[in-house]
Amino acid sequence: MRKIILLFTCIFSISVFSQIKVLKNESLVEIGKDNSVGLYKKEDKFTINYQDLNTSNLNTFRSFSFQNLNGDVSDLYKLITDGFISPPEGNVILELPNDIIELNYERNYGQPTVQFIQYINKNKKYVGKSQFLNKKQVDKIFGKTNGKSTLYDKTGTMNNIRRETAGSASTTSSSYNKNKKSRK
Repeated sequence: MRKIILLFTCIFSISVFSQIKVLKNESLVEIGKDNSVGLYKKEDKFTINYQDLNTSNLNTFRSFSFQNLNGDVSDLYKLITDGFISPPEGNVILELPNDIIELNYERNYGQPTVQFIQYINKNKKYVGKSQFLNKKQVDKIFGKTNGKSTLYDKTGTMNNIRRETAGSASTTSSSYNKNKKSRK
């Protein structure tokens, strides 16, 4: 009888002092995805997930998030695609609330590509790198090919993301385009 009471006491105490709490599942909408890079929306917060090629473990996925204040997602898409038309001399640096992101433009097989380089928690010791993406892949990720870009399309300026080019001070979109030199 003592063992049964002890057993019920243990079970009851475990259920009362449990550390696991069930939360309601909030909807996460996939805007677009190509291979190991995807853009997702949760309320007004956008997250880019990617497979980190900078680690030896190929199962490492990283992400960075930002709010869509004044159409920041559309402006980020425009910034990336403008880099395909006339690549900047250095990496384009974006400061997010929690991370620093660099857009690294390179030509692969004669085609312009971009790579996300993430400095996790704004610390240069912890770096994540996505795969290189071409224009068609960027269009797919940002939902331009499947029509899901209507979930975020708004005009405006990037207030939540501060832009810099490598080795220079903070710039605006117009001064960024003026200061670019063409590469040959």
